[in-house]
Amino acid sequence: MTEGYANPLSLFDVRGKVAIVTGASGAFGALAAEVLAAAGAKLVLTAGRAKELEDIAVKCREIGAEVEPVNKRPASEADCQWIVEAAKLSFGRLDILVVASGKNDVAKIVDMAPERFLDVMDANVTQSWLMARAAGKQMLAQGGGGKIVLMSSARGLLGHPAGYTAYCASKAAIDGITRALGCEWGPTGITVNAIAPTVFRSPLTAWMFGDDERARTTRAGFLARVPKGRLGEPDDLAGPLLFLASKASDFYTGHILYADGGYTAG
Repeated sequence: MTEGYANPLSLFDVRGKVAIVTGASGAFGALAAEVLAAAGAKLVLTAGRAKELEDIAVKCREIGAEVEPVNKRPASEADCQWIVEAAKLSFGRLDILVVASGKNDVAKIVDMAPERFLDVMDANVTQSWLMARAAGKQMLAQGGGGKIVLMSSARGLLGHPAGYTAYCASKAAIDGITRALGCEWGPTGITVNAIAPTVFRSPLTAWMFGDDERARTTRAGFLARVPKGRLGEPDDLAGPLLFLASKASDFYTGHILYADGGYTAG
């Protein structure tokens, strides 16, 4: 009998693993940080907003995690290398990368300056590529594999009429990077997967959960296409994240995991 059969929960054990979470001051980044902290991982948390970064670092320390905050975004090759070096200096290695940094900019294409489009692509695509590259180099040098989790969206598969050409394109690119790296690094033991949620509760989407007419109308129109019949909650992303960051997903790579209540199934 294998360990997975004898003790299935051991497959999700990340105690002592060293994880980098970028965008740790954002909704998904903070969730990822707290979930991994509660599961026993050691954390390097990065974000561009120093106050919010320190707040989430304090929360994770209160949970019991060892935490090294790094007040940087993965905006350049040098920044990404700095972040990886912080993991090496603080904890000696790197086992898990969660890229939760990114942005959206909503505008009809005829109203969007090319610079705004490129800014979204840089934040969502280039920075994810750079961070995965830096982390992957470290994991390859260590040997023994690793876990890389990128942040996609249902919008990487589906369009949106409200002015999402930049965001949809960027998330489709994340899906492509995920699949390509899954193939490239498959033999090395490094898995590369992406979580692709639809709308879930966060400071940016809180208005959609409200009771005013605009919220009710928008929510009703959206939920007409969601088989589960509700919007997402942070807990809906916690399980998928732990799965992709742990041994439980060792045979999964290049996969886009839709946390969307069935939205992309229809």
